[in-house]
Amino acid sequence: MSALTEMTDILLRHAPGDGMHATRIAGLQIMRSASPTVSVPTVYTPMLCLVAQGRKQAMLGAAAYLYHPQMYLVASVDLPIVGSVIEASAAQPYLCFCLDLDTAVLSDLAINHPELVEPRRDAAQAGLLLNHSTPQLQDAALRLARLLDQAHEIAALAPLIIREVLYRLMADPANAVVRQMAIADSRLNQISKAIAWLREHYAQHFSIEQIADLSAMSRSTFHAHFKTVTSMTPLEYRSHLRVQEARRLMLAEALNAADAGFRVGYESASQFSRDYARILGVPPARDAQRLRASGQDATEAA
Repeated sequence: MSALTEMTDILLRHAPGDGMHATRIAGLQIMRSASPTVSVPTVYTPMLCLVAQGRKQAMLGAAAYLYHPQMYLVASVDLPIVGSVIEASAAQPYLCFCLDLDTAVLSDLAINHPELVEPRRDAAQAGLLLNHSTPQLQDAALRLARLLDQAHEIAALAPLIIREVLYRLMADPANAVVRQMAIADSRLNQISKAIAWLREHYAQHFSIEQIADLSAMSRSTFHAHFKTVTSMTPLEYRSHLRVQEARRLMLAEALNAADAGFRVGYESASQFSRDYARILGVPPARDAQRLRASGQDATEAA
């Protein structure tokens, strides 16, 4: 049995239906979908996505990232994504191994393995990374997945294997953004502070200078690095967060489009509708009606 086949079998057993499934291993989740999906907005938190079966596309701004069993995806900061499963069936569902990236472990690895320290801390990197999977990374991920069938070994072995997975990511020369996650004063982590503030205060008005100060940068430097990391401006990032939350409110609380837009910070219903259609490709009221009819969740990940 190949490593990929074994990984697929394990994920199928521990994700019995469509959706995101938590596991007994802290920080490890499994995403399953038995059919292609429409575009769904979500926020990718820092994590590794390893696909065992099927294909998915993630849109970050205008950039498209296609990942499948030969590739892996890394999100290094919180990023508003519009994702869609593009290859899946009942016989061969989309399956994804999703592991949170623990910055404390990354920092400890950098301290104990100086060769992993990223020298270019002043150069911002794109926050979403797509790279070719390696046998070493696949082997470590498979050994972690095997623990799902050996629950009594999880406490002793899972932290060690997770550390190895993160080591494999940091050691890849192409993964500078992962190494930057381990450096407290890197440009990536400076931008991350602003992102955290935006996620908490997306409904508020703010000035670019205000959030640039959070990152200890000038307005122009902050704006340039923010766009490098997120592929969008701070105002575009806020619009994505607002639209995602409004979409959730229309489904979870049955709000109409105007009320949902007002709740997330829009003063103009027409501006909300324009932003919503630009980001998701459909007006808010029509999107909510379609989602209610299909029973689909408002968000997904991985």
